[in-house]
Amino acid sequence: MALQITIENFEEMVLNSDKPVLVDFWAEWCGPCRMVGPIVDELHTEYEGKAIVGKVNVDDQQEISAKYGIRNIPTILFFKGGEIVDKNVGVAPKSDLANKIDALL
Repeated sequence: MALQITIENFEEMVLNSDKPVLVDFWAEWCGPCRMVGPIVDELHTEYEGKAIVGKVNVDDQQEISAKYGIRNIPTILFFKGGEIVDKNVGVAPKSDLANKIDALL
């Protein structure tokens, strides 16, 4: 299961990470998010040790969502060196997300 990212651990896990980071912004009530969720969980397992893969629940972590202007979910942000370097809005195939991580490794 992907890491749960909160306002308390966001800086450490995302902004200060020495690895690429995928952050899935989602909500339990969001149908497309439920389609992307298992893909994100698989990526977490497959990239363990190489990249950080986590989820931000937009209902519980509104401060993070507001900071990054998340208006549609699912939105996946890709960070490297604490900066957003790529973005995906909506449902995407696992291969597309994996390719974006691979490009940051």
